Amino acid sequence: MNPEKRVLIVSNRLPVKISENEGELAYQNSEGGLATGLGSVYKQGTNVWIGWPGAVIEDGQKDQVREDLKELRLHPVFLTQQEINDFYEGFSNETLWPLFHYFPTYSTYNPQYWESYKEVNQKFADEILKVATKDDVIWIHDYQLLLLPELIRKEIPEVSIGFFQHIPFPSYEIFRSLPWRKELLQGLYGADVIGFHTYDDVRHFISAASRITNTNSIANELIVGDRRVTVDAFPISIDYKKYNELAESQQAKRNERKLKQLINHNKLIISIDRLDYSKGIIHRLEAYQLFLEKHPELRGKVTLIQLVVPSRDNVQKYKELKEEMNRMVSEINGRFSTLGWQPIQHFYRSFPLHLLSALYKAADVALVTPMRDGMNLVSKEYIASKLDQKGVLILSEMAGASRELSDAVIVNPYDIWDFADKIYQALNMPEDEQKRRMVAMQQTVSKFDIFNWVKNFMDKLTEVKANQTALSARIINPSIQQKIGIRYFYGMKRLILLDYDGTLVPFHKQVNAAVPDEELLGMLKTLAEDPHNTVVITSGRDYHTLDNWLGHLPMDMIAEHGAWYKDHGKPWRSRRDLTNDWRQEIYHVMDIYSRRTPGAFIEEKSYSLAWHYRRVEEGLGTLRAHELMADIKHFISDRGLQMLQGDKVIEIKSIAVNKGKAAKRWLERDQYDFIIAIGDDHTDEDTFKAMPEDAITIKVGTNISAASYFLKSYEDVRKLLKELCNAEEAATNQDKDMLLKEAS
Repeated sequence: MNPEKRVLIVSNRLPVKISENEGELAYQNSEGGLATGLGSVYKQGTNVWIGWPGAVIEDGQKDQVREDLKELRLHPVFLTQQEINDFYEGFSNETLWPLFHYFPTYSTYNPQYWESYKEVNQKFADEILKVATKDDVIWIHDYQLLLLPELIRKEIPEVSIGFFQHIPFPSYEIFRSLPWRKELLQGLYGADVIGFHTYDDVRHFISAASRITNTNSIANELIVGDRRVTVDAFPISIDYKKYNELAESQQAKRNERKLKQLINHNKLIISIDRLDYSKGIIHRLEAYQLFLEKHPELRGKVTLIQLVVPSRDNVQKYKELKEEMNRMVSEINGRFSTLGWQPIQHFYRSFPLHLLSALYKAADVALVTPMRDGMNLVSKEYIASKLDQKGVLILSEMAGASRELSDAVIVNPYDIWDFADKIYQALNMPEDEQKRRMVAMQQTVSKFDIFNWVKNFMDKLTEVKANQTALSARIINPSIQQKIGIRYFYGMKRLILLDYDGTLVPFHKQVNAAVPDEELLGMLKTLAEDPHNTVVITSGRDYHTLDNWLGHLPMDMIAEHGAWYKDHGKPWRSRRDLTNDWRQEIYHVMDIYSRRTPGAFIEEKSYSLAWHYRRVEEGLGTLRAHELMADIKHFISDRGLQMLQGDKVIEIKSIAVNKGKAAKRWLERDQYDFIIAIGDDHTDEDTFKAMPEDAITIKVGTNISAASYFLKSYEDVRKLLKELCNAEEAATNQDKDMLLKEAS
């Protein structure tokens, strides 16, 4: 993290609680994990935390609250009761929360909620814009503010924006059911880094971006206009030292002793949750009941302390959950209790931290078994509190924490039969195995604590922004374009190398639909007829197609990546060292994949084979392409063949053939004082690398490239070519000598 940059943290809630006593406002710091972790950020320098203060503030008190919070480095966003009802309780918690936790049937799709969600996100943006500058770093948190990154980006294009989602991101099949799916994705595209807890979430998000908004991606980066947005996993954690030291306190030790006396020194199982259907409370009780049924010998010897923190129990779904939970607790206690023993001690309230610490210390087994959870920090708090390194964590595979804590006893919370067996296994686990597992988990949690999480995210944001800045400096703007035009005008011997598909014309699902239009033909004709120019089309297409489309123009051409070449006015010639003895076997493999993949087809060229999947369902085409590449890779390794992965196409050709080698034929033929090469995919990288240092090389798109400049699209390439066609007019500008000097 750059210490010179001011950080603006933005979340739905500020890390304070406001209360009023006899007309006086009081402020109390929150003790949540986010407040703890980000406290190390917002309390430094001039950093600020922006959010809702957690209460409806009357108009007459707002100025006082602003001033009071300013002293705490907090900036309030005031919400009305109606906004809280519709934005927070409505869209955030009745629409997004259940959907993102894989309970789509619980989601409510209310247009009024959506309108409020948009309005409140705009209200947050307005408050941020009052204090933000382009030199700040803005870190936005969680699902209540999914539209916010783009709202800020529109107003401050240069600012650095990070976004982190603390709950899961659902699979594409779940997310697509949301009526406002596209708007939410586009809202997030305003961020430079989008963070989640797990790589599953990253994968789901990139899949949704690809399928819903047709956004291209490379590995974990989305291509959004001329920006590359990084999507990555940053597993959140806890303040390990805080929980470890709390467990060592005399108060925690006294409470632990009292607790053990209370349960007659039985084996202790604990579960700690907020009331929510995603937490798996009912399934956990069912598993515990089954455990007691299967192991009557342990009745009277084990106690479950279940702590459930009240939450939204005025909402119908939560009311029903609470009623079912109470019914099950009563049923289990009524069925199995004896005069001296009760199988479940149930508490429906929150506990202070010192009592939680005692629970963690005393517990032989902790049940952390949500049906779905972004991370779940209770598991890590339990681990940090086990000073004697005894105790077993039973952890749901549906919790993000399970990706890190592989030494826990992992369960599927839906499989209550296995769950019951795992409870028995945990209670009977030998101490040496308990210690081995706990030591490994403590090493993980202590190393990757909340402060490490903050540092990792902010370091990634700094890195991504630096890369974006470096890339933007290479994107051709009007000034650079004008300088290229001046250099072109003064060139007496010019070489112009142009790729075709994706460079001069857009990609088409129908391969043969990319016929040159009149505008393109006119520009190429103008350039090619200039006696100072040698224009060369360098394409992967077969030479018959190039000849049909462009053969009437006074240009040279390279086809099939260099297997064929043609000087204007002369016949096509091929390389004499190429053979086709490999084609039949490769064709057979490609044909198998074509039959398995609706929309895929094989293009046969003279010395190469191309497998196209542009018309294949999104996702399936990529899957089949990776399978095909894996199958063919070993076959081609010792046969002098090369596999090229283009835009929705896999091509096999001789390793001796590439555009760079073909271009050298023209480079060696003459001495040029102006060279420009433009291409859009990795086959053009060979051309860029073959060019002399003073050549102008241009990549279409924003992929990593050896080219010196970038253009966003084929439309921008055409604008540049039009500039070259009109270079003489541009060069009459009175500043041409100065521009030429700068360009050189």
